[in-house]
Amino acid sequence: MLGTEPSGATRTVIVTVDDDPAVSRAVARDLRRRYGEGHRIVRAESGESALEALREMRLRGDAVAVILADYRMPEMNGIEFLERAMDIFPGARRVLLTAYADTGAAIDAINVVDLDHYLLKPWDPPEEKLYPVVDALLDAWRSSDHRPVRETKVVGHRWSARSSGVREFLARNQVPYHWYASDEPEGQALLSAADEDGARLPVVITPDGKPLVEPTDQDLASSVGLATTPSARFYDLVVIGGGPAGLGSAVYGASEGLRTVLVERTATGGQAGQSSRIENYLGFPDGVSGGQLTDRAHRQATRFGAEILTACEVTGLEVCGSARTVHFADGSAVSAHTVILATGVSYRQLHAPGIAELTGRGVFYGSALTEAARCQEQDVYIVGGANSAGQAAVYLARGAKSVTILVRGDSLTASMSHYLIQQIAATPSIRVRTCTEVVGAEGEDHLERITLRDTANGTTETVDAGWLFVFIGAAPLTDWLDGTVLRDERGFVVAGPDLAPPGERPADWPLERPPYHLETSVPGVFVAGDARSESAKRVASAVGEGAMAVMLVHRYLERL
Repeated sequence: MLGTEPSGATRTVIVTVDDDPAVSRAVARDLRRRYGEGHRIVRAESGESALEALREMRLRGDAVAVILADYRMPEMNGIEFLERAMDIFPGARRVLLTAYADTGAAIDAINVVDLDHYLLKPWDPPEEKLYPVVDALLDAWRSSDHRPVRETKVVGHRWSARSSGVREFLARNQVPYHWYASDEPEGQALLSAADEDGARLPVVITPDGKPLVEPTDQDLASSVGLATTPSARFYDLVVIGGGPAGLGSAVYGASEGLRTVLVERTATGGQAGQSSRIENYLGFPDGVSGGQLTDRAHRQATRFGAEILTACEVTGLEVCGSARTVHFADGSAVSAHTVILATGVSYRQLHAPGIAELTGRGVFYGSALTEAARCQEQDVYIVGGANSAGQAAVYLARGAKSVTILVRGDSLTASMSHYLIQQIAATPSIRVRTCTEVVGAEGEDHLERITLRDTANGTTETVDAGWLFVFIGAAPLTDWLDGTVLRDERGFVVAGPDLAPPGERPADWPLERPPYHLETSVPGVFVAGDARSESAKRVASAVGEGAMAVMLVHRYLERL
């Protein structure tokens, strides 16, 4: 039997365990009389039921300050119980209730379970024998920092690709979380509370105490309150992709009265959302982080009524008369009068021996800002010569011992903004190695070394490296459009005047009018941002195209 005094869930907990119901009630009564106003009193009549309650409280993030256990209990005595309870709440103060004949065992328990105190039965009067002991233990507990963590908790291996992916997903979706390494005491305590032995990682514990073992992104999204399924079956506008172009489309579409849903497979912001600092965006003279810009745009879109779905992977686009149907990986679909393709681009894979095996374990694509704190006083290498690489270098240089930018070309001027080149030149800890490429990576459970090749003379060298961030090229996320929407040889979506020579209509174009500027080879389907062929690949232009696409959507709808 387990009894819990009704009270607020935020109060510190005192737990008492005794197999004798009468004694259990008496201990709880005396504790409630003195501490009930400021503490929650939990009583249990067996060690197993008490351990189950402790696990639930640990997963919820409750704070247990004191545990009182009777020594003589069947199946599990008080010392055995406290030894297991230590694994769940190592900071809780421990008290053993004993008879006079058991004092020898109680003294031995001081060494076995680091016992804080033992009390002889009976404890009457409690004002003399019980309360002074509990008062002192509560004071000692308060002097240590055992405040509960009510955020999402992530327990994982330090060098696990999926653990890193979970942290990145939560961070990019603005979900507060606390990280626990699986090989450290706090992480082990949480795994024990979740009844996991660490063989399956990561384990994510939601704020309400539910453990998720090896969760998918969709599992995570659902557990933290992110919408993953549309609320309706038909909309005026479906925006595919949540980067600057997609968010711009959602803001303008919803603000102008269109029933708008934005579909994002990972997190809003796209590549721009991962940027540590954007300093050339209009209206932000002191710069703005990609996360801040994304968060503001996300809130702006929802304030106007746009629906935003996360962890939804789009697999196909179907033309059904005047409707445009978007299919998802889980077999569901949503339809609309119009669609804006704002899928953006992803970083190209670095094809070199060892890179794939060490991705997420020292090798990262993009800035992976959740890893930045672990780069303190470390030697960091960055592959790439565009703005995203430069922004990451300047950001990481704040704490890293050194940052080396590896560029295949002979300078940064062809692909990086002038202001970033100046910042890099003025940062002593940043070094730029031109005419250099990564041709190999090595390491046991994480990255330890990389092999570099000089593209000018062909010589190679191997250097120690624990961190490699890759920012190379731009691969459009448009394979799912194959056979439906015209793309160029690199996979970027062709639109507007690029669909046909001047003065000619595109082949198979079904309408009398020519395509609008951002309209694809399918009427009513538009493209904006980096996914468009020959786009500018800048945040400001992506936002502008998102707004322009909505204007063209209105023009299309007026002629339906």
